[in-house]
Amino acid sequence: MAIVHYFYDPLCGWCYAAKPLVDVLSTIPGLEIRLHGGGLWAEPTHLPPPKRDMIRAADGRIAELSGQTFGSAYLDGLLPDEKTVFHSRPTIAAVLAAQSLDPTRALTMLGAIQHAHYVDGRRVVEDAVLTSLAAEIGFREDAFTEAFRAIPVDAHIDETRGLMARLGLGGFPSLILEHEGNLYALPHQQFYGRPREFLDALKRLPAFAE
Repeated sequence: MAIVHYFYDPLCGWCYAAKPLVDVLSTIPGLEIRLHGGGLWAEPTHLPPPKRDMIRAADGRIAELSGQTFGSAYLDGLLPDEKTVFHSRPTIAAVLAAQSLDPTRALTMLGAIQHAHYVDGRRVVEDAVLTSLAAEIGFREDAFTEAFRAIPVDAHIDETRGLMARLGLGGFPSLILEHEGNLYALPHQQFYGRPREFLDALKRLPAFAE
């Protein structure tokens, strides 16, 4: 039918805002959602206080627009803690590992990481936490660990970055519809907090009306 290419990062607040919209996409019969993890935090990063304050302000805006929950364990614990590390690589590797074991649960793994980070304030850059999350959504820990260690995550991130450059995409999240050999940017920012309206707008597009 069609493919939606979703350019994301598990530690991107605006991707968390877009989660209900992506969840709606996953309800469309025959639609493939292809995930492209982009590596927002390329290296393990400790944030200085001004950067943490800026993220807190952005998170407040995200919550206001999207209705997404930011828990006190994140806002008052994880985010202000100077020991907290932001690093996209392990979180993207976890999504890819889940996808390699069961393609239908890649988005579930992404959602589990987002909830653990933004609501529960868990340190999702740690391998043990990611393995625990995988087990919580039904994967065997040994199978997940083996897949997690084998995933060529750096090549995936490089490929995503190259594709974003070719498509002229400036950041995350980005949604690109591929239909009959053509690519179209799916506008989504105006639908934060309104997934039903987003779905209604999609149904008016030729790719979803057929």
